[in-house]
Amino acid sequence: MGNFSTIDIVVFVIYFVLVSGYGYWIYNRKKNKEASGSHDFFLAEGSLTWWAIGASLIASNISAEQFIGMSGNGFVVGVAVAAYEWVAAIALIIVAVWFIPVYLKNKIFTMPQFLQTRYNETVSLIMAIFWLFLYIFVNLTSILYLGALAISNLAGGGNFHLIMIALAIFALVITLGGMKVIGFTDVIQVLVLIIGGLATTYIALTMVSEHFGLGKQALEGFKVMMKDAPEHFKMILDKPGPNSSQEDINKYLMLPGIAMYFAGQWIVNLNYWGCNQYITQRALGADLKTARKGILFAGILKLGMPIIVMLPGIAAYVLHKNGALQAEMAPGGHFNADNAYSAVLGFLPTGLKGLSLAALTAAIVASLAGKANSISTIFTLDIYKKYLDKNASEKKLVNTGKMVILAAIVFSILLTWDDLLGIGGEGGFTFIQKYTGFISPGVFAMFILGMFWKRTTGTAAIAGLLTGFILSVVFNNYAPAWFGNETLLYTAYPNGKGGYEIPFLICMGIAFGFTMLVMVGISLFGPKVNPKAFVLEKAMFKVDNVTLSLIVITLVLLTMLYVKFW
Repeated sequence: MGNFSTIDIVVFVIYFVLVSGYGYWIYNRKKNKEASGSHDFFLAEGSLTWWAIGASLIASNISAEQFIGMSGNGFVVGVAVAAYEWVAAIALIIVAVWFIPVYLKNKIFTMPQFLQTRYNETVSLIMAIFWLFLYIFVNLTSILYLGALAISNLAGGGNFHLIMIALAIFALVITLGGMKVIGFTDVIQVLVLIIGGLATTYIALTMVSEHFGLGKQALEGFKVMMKDAPEHFKMILDKPGPNSSQEDINKYLMLPGIAMYFAGQWIVNLNYWGCNQYITQRALGADLKTARKGILFAGILKLGMPIIVMLPGIAAYVLHKNGALQAEMAPGGHFNADNAYSAVLGFLPTGLKGLSLAALTAAIVASLAGKANSISTIFTLDIYKKYLDKNASEKKLVNTGKMVILAAIVFSILLTWDDLLGIGGEGGFTFIQKYTGFISPGVFAMFILGMFWKRTTGTAAIAGLLTGFILSVVFNNYAPAWFGNETLLYTAYPNGKGGYEIPFLICMGIAFGFTMLVMVGISLFGPKVNPKAFVLEKAMFKVDNVTLSLIVITLVLLTMLYVKFW
């Protein structure tokens, strides 16, 4: 912690005590008022307010992969990476209006339960295992690795492994209190995250302004960035031509222009926000009005997240380009865009550095806690209770859930100890999006057809899951080798290693299209109405005036942002 002054450390300790103390108070109040059953522990049933749900969604979503990974993408590509955040705002509207009513009407508490209710136990079990592997091997590990890396860099090369263990313990303490403790402490976490993130962005912009001799003026810094790096302020990247540089090709592979909006971005976001235990769990214990308001509140907050997580990356690019961040961007002599955010943090003044550390820690810990709770929920309710101990008491289920939380965090520490999964090689944010994308097409197809097409069968669901996964792997890793320079597949470009690569968002869209065809084709051989199909009523999807107002506000703000940067 040599880079931190006494004031910085005091600011961070205040944050730590505030979150821990508030969480302990919530836990004791809950413990004194009622017995802690499994639904209360895993879902905080009926106790989370709309603002707690919305804040918890954002706190769990914005983590190290955003602060570090998306900031790194902002450094490399620019504002185009904000598509992940801004399309998410529309996805949250869709989830609030059409997905959540289906879940709540059918008393769905976990995503595997949805699959069992709509399809069969085989689909449910396969996906429960699939999700557990994904959450542990991709999400939990990447959050821990990137978080520890960022704080280690900020601390001037502090002990990476010690920081990783400290983050895990902090998250463990919060998680063992159950979803209610997670939900309400996330309100503090998101406040710290936003305030600290905005402070970092402000300082980054003033650094740019000062470097160009304009004084410490944030607005002037933003204007300088737009003039000095205009290519970083384009929402749609141009398709590289035959003589394009490898850098332009790599950018397009990451964010393939307008094509990514046809399928890939929507699959990523709708699958993440609507078919993901880690996210939907916050709303599944509430009534419809509360859940909708919370989700839409998160959608409005999502519009502002690129200011916090992306602009510092662009600022780091401009400063690095003009010689102001040479050493900080290349620790050990090796350039790494994932160090962009930490490099900016290193220049913060006394006090603000501690606040930014608190914001970064809040994002990491909130995501770790939410992910660990979801792992525990799926294992306990969808595997342990159904297959290992059908008569388990409520107390035993809660204790089992706590043991699973401990085991998941310990296992993730072992996996990230020497970066066994190679998270640092591809860039953190891209790593998560790419490997989650392997199962996204099949999962999203299962959910969307399962909700809204009564003919979809369980056999089609299994076939769709396998088709989506296999095709995602094929199109990402093998299909490019079948095409050459004269390929008809216009999105195939050299990857710098003598081969070809298709943008993973395009791969995802192609895999999703074929998956839908397979599922529809198989379902046509089944009954016209699957006996397990959900009964949908128009009244389920009606919105009240408050909900409608939130939707309108979100769409107006989103339109203004896209008009600005299109």
